[in-house]
Amino acid sequence: MSETHALRPWRTIVRRKSRKIRVGNVEVGGDAPISVQSMTNTLTADAVATIEQVRQLEEAGADIVRVSCPDEASTAALPQIVKAAKVPIVADIHFHYRRGIEAAKAGSACLRINPGNIGSPDRVREVIQAARDHGCSIRIGVNAGSLENHLLEKYGEPCPDAMVESALDHARILQDHDFHEFKISVKASDLFMTVAAYQMLAEAIDCPLHIGVTEAGGQRIGTVKSAIGMGALLWAGIGDTLRVSLAADPVEEVKVGFDLLKSLGLRHRGVNIIACPSCARQGFDVIRTVETLEARLAHIATPMSLSIIGCVVNGPGEALMTDVGFTGGGKGSGMVYLAGKADHKMDNDRMVDHIVELVERRAAELESASLSPT
Repeated sequence: MSETHALRPWRTIVRRKSRKIRVGNVEVGGDAPISVQSMTNTLTADAVATIEQVRQLEEAGADIVRVSCPDEASTAALPQIVKAAKVPIVADIHFHYRRGIEAAKAGSACLRINPGNIGSPDRVREVIQAARDHGCSIRIGVNAGSLENHLLEKYGEPCPDAMVESALDHARILQDHDFHEFKISVKASDLFMTVAAYQMLAEAIDCPLHIGVTEAGGQRIGTVKSAIGMGALLWAGIGDTLRVSLAADPVEEVKVGFDLLKSLGLRHRGVNIIACPSCARQGFDVIRTVETLEARLAHIATPMSLSIIGCVVNGPGEALMTDVGFTGGGKGSGMVYLAGKADHKMDNDRMVDHIVELVERRAAELESASLSPT
């Protein structure tokens, strides 16, 4: 347990114990960091466009990227995409077993596939063997919107019990073939159903869990629904890798994913800006300043904190807990805090450039310290 959590036990999250698998060079489950995923929305057959979007997702911090492979042209483009990518590529396969075999041979790190949906036992065996031969893991991806007919007849409608039964049925197929490099997701657009299904699944099996609220909606409502659903699961220690599903630029999915993990203290990347909502007491335009700083500091991956508070009511207290802080309240100027202590004053009209400089300097110091031998 970290010193922070030892001193503040109410911040402690005890992660569910799961076995560890590998998705390419990324560990998932066990004590591995919770990884953040997204999915391209380009035509996979257009390798150039897909590689460009993968690059954007890598820059945003994505640990794993998934691409859809609905046809042979898509799997034919995979070797070029995999070679260009710096992160593991997951191939999303539905129904056609040959696409799974082709994707494994093309270098995919993982196949997103439901074994029970791809045909005869012989075909299932071929896909599992291809995954084994080429070092692929598998994600069993159960969605409430595409449950098997016999389960819908049994339960009457999509529900957590049906989703978990589907997941365990698919898992049993892999286990019967002595294949254990798999993770499972049980997603629904209904966040209540999603949370309940994951809670049940977490008790039923020890494999890593890929969490998410599927088809959550546009950027705003999708972020809110994902934060509620995944936040509840993560707080309970459930979840080894995640994707925030938004009808928005996939890069936003990565940003929201990291913000979720940062908010719960589970993982840190980039600058965590703590800012007040602003009011009549503000000594500068807090909202515009934060928007500008978010854009200008987006390139920094080093974990650190920055407080931007409009007045002295809460400003000094918040600054005590951050690497860099700025508190308004003076006539056209504010106080700059470094490592929690008041350091010097700065004019409001020069504060943004100055804060960017301070944050970049602090990030360089932290990076240098992390590389120095102990």
